[in-house]
Amino acid sequence: MAEPHDAVSVIATKRDHGELDDASIDWVVDAYTRGVVADEQMSALAMAILLNGMTRREVARWTAAMIASGERMDFSSLSRPTADKHSTGGVGDKITLPLAPLVAACGVAVPQLSGRGLGHTGGTLDKLEAVPGWRAELSNAEMLAQLEDVGAVVCAAGTGLAPADRKLYALRDVTGTVEAVPLIASSIMSKKIAEGTGALVLDVKVGTGAFMKDRATARELAETMVALGTDAGVRTVALLTDMSTPLGLTAGNALEVAESVEVLAGGGPGDVVELTVALAREMLAAAGVDDADPADRLRDGSAMDVWRRMLAAQGGDPDAPLPTARETHVVTAPATGVLTRLDAMAVGIAAWRLGAGRARKEDRVQAAAGVRLHAKPGDRVTEGAPLLTLHTDEPERFERALPALDGGFDVGDEPAGSTPLVLDRVAD
Repeated sequence: MAEPHDAVSVIATKRDHGELDDASIDWVVDAYTRGVVADEQMSALAMAILLNGMTRREVARWTAAMIASGERMDFSSLSRPTADKHSTGGVGDKITLPLAPLVAACGVAVPQLSGRGLGHTGGTLDKLEAVPGWRAELSNAEMLAQLEDVGAVVCAAGTGLAPADRKLYALRDVTGTVEAVPLIASSIMSKKIAEGTGALVLDVKVGTGAFMKDRATARELAETMVALGTDAGVRTVALLTDMSTPLGLTAGNALEVAESVEVLAGGGPGDVVELTVALAREMLAAAGVDDADPADRLRDGSAMDVWRRMLAAQGGDPDAPLPTARETHVVTAPATGVLTRLDAMAVGIAAWRLGAGRARKEDRVQAAAGVRLHAKPGDRVTEGAPLLTLHTDEPERFERALPALDGGFDVGDEPAGSTPLVLDRVAD
């Protein structure tokens, strides 16, 4: 059968700053998924999109075509509204772990389809797999049953959701087109819209440890994603949040689970609690629930109850001890004074090299590897006192991780001005 379009003319239109019509977008996404459009042709189109951008209509149609490549989930049978959260990724970003049970404890079901880490940003599934017995793979039927019974599920996205995205994501990774805002936005939103949630809150990270280094680009991405969600009938809002320094006091897998449990127990680092509660309030508002205060649910233990049930429903033992690293190495403060800077990217790369992350999708991660922070910017430190503790099962990894921290922190006489955690809010 002859194809109704040809890839070269679609590429040339975008190369020459033209606007792709709906039929061309529908065809090229479908034809690429079927293998009719070759990788080198889609590479050229992705580069043209990176350089010349897309209109709101083009991005919406491109996203719809990616959704149409696979199945859509349906949560309309549930007895409560649904809301989901997506973070663009950062260092120490364990927010999903306390957030999902917290929002469920307030009466909103949370279908959290999550991913694995690649590079310096940790993956939620890798963190939860540090819990003995916990499994990430659930069928759609198991997911629905758990949402109705427990109210929250964190699991791997099935292969049926937006298969066009999986193919295009891998291509962007090797062709220098990862940074194209229309392609980032459509990648994230095609999966989230296909997932079928009624409301979506986006946590768009900004800073050295984030994918988006500056606020202008982060805001452009947030506005694009909010528009896509709104156009698809999903109540969508985005928060721009600071990722210049790691979130909380841990970066790794088991280390971050332990810190999340502290938050659910009513303690934990102030920044993790602040962001968890802020995102929970946004999710509840977007889902139309305004009679529950998430801060109360952290205090009264009901969020912890949901966490324990959520783990157990997926085979995890909430009482089992978490893995601990066989080897540790302490990095001490070089001087007495105030810690003025602790770079998120430096800590993220150190945790990755210690074994907490992976360089390729097929790599295994160490559950116990990572970095514990003993101080955050603004804290007083004493020369020779512990600043960071590195954790790994393989001591030879220390010599790879330590250079990542060179120049990654400063100690001065006066605290630097603090940056608020939530920088901006974007709604359509």
